[in-house]
Amino acid sequence: MSRLDTKLNQLFTYAPVLSYKKDSKFILMSDCHRGQGNWGDNFLPNQNVFYGALEYYYDHGFTYIELGDGDELWENRSMNAVLRTHSRVFRLMNAFYRQKRLYMLYGNHDIIKRRQNLLKPDCRNYYCDTIEKEDSFLDKILYHEGLILQSEEDNSQLFLIHGHQGSLLNDELWHLGRFLVRYVWRPLELVGFKAPTGTGRSMKLVEKIEKELCSYARTNSKILIAGHTHRPVFPHPGDCPYFNDGSCVHPQCITGLEIENNALTLVKWSISATPERLLYIDRQILDGPEPIAAYGNCGIRETEAK
Repeated sequence: MSRLDTKLNQLFTYAPVLSYKKDSKFILMSDCHRGQGNWGDNFLPNQNVFYGALEYYYDHGFTYIELGDGDELWENRSMNAVLRTHSRVFRLMNAFYRQKRLYMLYGNHDIIKRRQNLLKPDCRNYYCDTIEKEDSFLDKILYHEGLILQSEEDNSQLFLIHGHQGSLLNDELWHLGRFLVRYVWRPLELVGFKAPTGTGRSMKLVEKIEKELCSYARTNSKILIAGHTHRPVFPHPGDCPYFNDGSCVHPQCITGLEIENNALTLVKWSISATPERLLYIDRQILDGPEPIAAYGNCGIRETEAK
């Protein structure tokens, strides 16, 4: 059994379960890498697109699930500057939290969130720096490594992870990975080098990760949804049941997976223009919708996420 299989099997046994109904609606996004607003902030070019998309999902009753690497905490030592730079986004996420419509996973770049008390000082300071009187969700919400969505109708399950599990440098030796990013790559970004996202990423590495995650999903008969690679994946029924929501740091767009009416849809949000040359934030369907039932059922768990 591979290191990835062992890690994900263990994670599946203790991951909290969130039950959902046919009329439940979820939007899954990941890899925002929210930063400090400098050259190293890969989220900055898409922050308005992300806000517009998230506002749409808030208005339409979706629950937001972030599949890890929401904040860039390998390059940045604390959340203070991140919170100040993207305060509008965090206030909207806080609105989701107050309505119990927010769930957060951690990835390798924000793995320190698994220490649940770590963010409390930063989160209190954030609201001291603004005129907001409301409490931030960041020092209250539980950050999970994995989450299982389970249908109340047929018990079909979706296993949600970030996707870094089993990787030596991104998982077991994440301290070393953080050191290399913080003290080698970050200085290069600050003088103008762009992060290797999108087409600039190593396709050989991406394909290796995808192959391993796909193999796990097929071997263990699980519908697996991840982020991490930044490359969207939407299989058709009969293919390997591995999905990827992409990222929020694509050049000029963000991607995500919607769950509505017991079906999955891959979507893209970007800035478009009307014939009158007015700019607007546009939602496009890249693939789907496909019924979840078409991908088969997985195991059953009984605990619920809190």
